Amino acid sequence: MSEESLRPWGERVYPMPHSGPDPRFSESLVNSIAALLVGYGYPPVTNVWDWSELEMAVAAFLYESKEK
Repeated sequence: MSEESLRPWGERVYPMPHSGPDPRFSESLVNSIAALLVGYGYPPVTNVWDWSELEMAVAAFLYESKEK
């Protein structure tokens, strides 16, 4: 992504409101992100605790906290 595509102005899109289950947020999405990390040279996610942390990190980026 170029610096020109990252602009400090304009409205933020993320985190999005959390309005219930989102079919786009799936094991397949998290698996794709894990594979992307491996492609960039990071170690594979093989531990259930690491997998859980990855899921939570992706969810935290995508969705507003339910506690707001």
